[in-house]
Amino acid sequence: MVDLQQYGIEGPEVFRNLSVARLYEEAIFRDAGAAISSTGALISYSGDKTGRSPKDKRIVREPGSEDDIWWGSINREISQDGFATNRKLAIDYLNGREKLYVVDGFAGWDPEYRLHVRIVCARAYHALFMHNMLMRPSAEELENFGTPDYVVFNAGGRPADPEAVEAVDSETCVALDFDSGHFVILGTDYAGEMKKGIFTVMHYLMPKQDVLSMHCSANQGEDGDVSLFFGLSGTGKTTLSTDPNRQLIGDDEHCWSDSGVFNIEGGCYAKTIDLSAEAEPIIYDAIRFGAVLENVVYDEETREVDFTDDSITQNTRTSYPIEFVPDAKIPCVAGSPENVIFLTCDAYGVLPPVSRLSPEQAMYHFINGYTAKVAGTEVGVEEPQATFSACFGAAFLVWHPMRYAELLARKMREQNVRAWLVNTGWTGGPFGTGHRINLSHTRAIIDCINSGELVDAETTADPFFKVGIVTSCPGVPSDVLIPRNTWDDPEAFDETAKKLVHQFNKNFEKFADEAGPEVLAAAPSVDK
Repeated sequence: MVDLQQYGIEGPEVFRNLSVARLYEEAIFRDAGAAISSTGALISYSGDKTGRSPKDKRIVREPGSEDDIWWGSINREISQDGFATNRKLAIDYLNGREKLYVVDGFAGWDPEYRLHVRIVCARAYHALFMHNMLMRPSAEELENFGTPDYVVFNAGGRPADPEAVEAVDSETCVALDFDSGHFVILGTDYAGEMKKGIFTVMHYLMPKQDVLSMHCSANQGEDGDVSLFFGLSGTGKTTLSTDPNRQLIGDDEHCWSDSGVFNIEGGCYAKTIDLSAEAEPIIYDAIRFGAVLENVVYDEETREVDFTDDSITQNTRTSYPIEFVPDAKIPCVAGSPENVIFLTCDAYGVLPPVSRLSPEQAMYHFINGYTAKVAGTEVGVEEPQATFSACFGAAFLVWHPMRYAELLARKMREQNVRAWLVNTGWTGGPFGTGHRINLSHTRAIIDCINSGELVDAETTADPFFKVGIVTSCPGVPSDVLIPRNTWDDPEAFDETAKKLVHQFNKNFEKFADEAGPEVLAAAPSVDK
């Protein structure tokens, strides 16, 4: 048992680190709509919120951390009194439940940087989700777990109160206090808020120790070479990092210390919309007993899931332990990376399929975090639209993005790491005119990066983006590698490239005051 009276919780029956089978039983009997899929996964529903609520994220402004935080639209402040009000709402809600579930686990596979995390929640589905996403302690480690570094109070079934707390402007609020080590969730049952809350904590703590926290996937080859994959949704990060010839270190959250790379999480959290055994066999096969399926539609009789049905949400998900991935790298710790790969789906069709970046260029592209939405993906999107997310994960940053970029560049220089920009988007023209770069060509590029075949490859300077375009890559036709050569109208290419350059530099303006002259010199230019 675990004593929750120290948090003001007394009365409910408390279950700590239940087995997977018992969490299934609790969910089936107590969670509305819970079911077991035909492959044995637990199906659960998060209610009205089927994704994160980044606009409802708050951080307590307090003396110990306020000078470190990048305040603004990403990190909005809440007072200590306001947080105390939210925490009381959460505690009162949890005290009103018949049963509570506690999950004690670790964040960070490297023992030197590991956090002890406690989850307190009222839904068995949430407990199983975090059982998967945190590192699971052994019986001995659980017995000697001690005082947790951070505690998550998940009272998602209780709305926040905008009238009671000035900083709260909706019935959802996810608030973090670095001083107390408490994280309070109100007004949303979406399980991903817990996972990303812990990631936000790591994004704050790790840079204080000169460790780079990263929203990326990572894998390792037979020779021990490590590659990191950054990219926003739709760029192919999961597809390209899940390689049958390489070991998966992790699919989403990592840290890079002076001694190497380690996964923050104990599991994977993958999108399942349009999932198929042919396209994503590793994820498909992981959906079995112990996995959680969120917000999916299934046949009432057979319990077979229809992964093409987005009537509840496009953001259908599955959570499963890293051990469900064949030949995963366990423990999820590896040496320093040899390659950092930035993936972008450029729907304008002007970025090269592969280019080499200097450390300064890597900082620039890392801070911008570019990809593009294509027509038809959202209402009102009729032509490609540039999308930027600092460090390829702005919603989880705590420090100014330049802090993370400086750590990236320093580690690249000190450890002789190469950086690459890989376009998985369009060639031969923008969306609607050209076509998506052949996946086999992209895979060939990634294979050649991992094998080292592109280290000494010839490059030519991109006239607009200044990156070193790789002009020869085994398995990729040479005419594909120079994007301007794939367009029927070179002048139209130039105009489109200039348009994107302006959007790059416009977005970078909000970071320019913190950038040094070398980074500013790496910015794209329309001088041609």
